[in-house]
Amino acid sequence: MNVEVARVASPALEALLERAHSAAGEQRGGTLLVETIMAGRTVSGLLNDAVSLGTLVVARDGELPVGFALVARGVLEAVFVDDAFRRRGVARGLVNAVIASQREVLDAYALPGDRATKSLYESFGWKARLLTMRAE
Repeated sequence: MNVEVARVASPALEALLERAHSAAGEQRGGTLLVETIMAGRTVSGLLNDAVSLGTLVVARDGELPVGFALVARGVLEAVFVDDAFRRRGVARGLVNAVIASQREVLDAYALPGDRATKSLYESFGWKARLLTMRAE
């Protein structure tokens, strides 16, 4: 598994971001998180911005992108791994790469009930410090 900062916005990488977008939208709080990350952009626009800013870290199996971490404004906004590559340390490798990249990461998003992501962050010694409640 190769983990590196994305340098090119490929169709395969865009498809991976589309899958992440769809998966997040199915989780509690996911729609709001997606709206926050997208900031009015299309998936293609987000991908192009992240590649040009060097804020997208990608895990590849050969040439195939299988996971990514997205950082913006000191926040690890998203970590996503394709279903077929989960439970293989890919997410850990992505977070390690973000930390090693010298990017200042002060916060990380995790959706309510997403124990796997919370456990991943806690394994790095990170602590939950804010929970946002919304009346609906």
